Amino acid sequence: MSVPAKLPFSKVRIENGFALLAGELPFLPDGEVPESVTEQVNVMLGRVRDTLQTQGLSMTDVVSCTVYLTDRSYFAEFNQAYAPWFSDPLPVRTTVCAGLMVDKVKMEITVIARLPV
Repeated sequence: MSVPAKLPFSKVRIENGFALLAGELPFLPDGEVPESVTEQVNVMLGRVRDTLQTQGLSMTDVVSCTVYLTDRSYFAEFNQAYAPWFSDPLPVRTTVCAGLMVDKVKMEITVIARLPV
């Protein structure tokens, strides 16, 4: 599986004091997807971090996340891997169980980060 070169949406938009990040998937640089939930979380959130850095932001600027898991049995392992990526005050989060568009992908995340004042 390779990452599509161009999709019909922005990866990140800056609007009204916020950075809005499109759904991020756990693609490795070679386009492959790791097997385990923990590996997918770390790859996905590393990609979020990298995208935030292109805007001069960091994970501490994240105020909201929406997470999509393909199976509710991943929830505990997801939380364990997700927690170290954030510190107080933690972002608000909604987690939804949903089918996703890419084989092997167990999760997707959308993120909203606040811009510095």
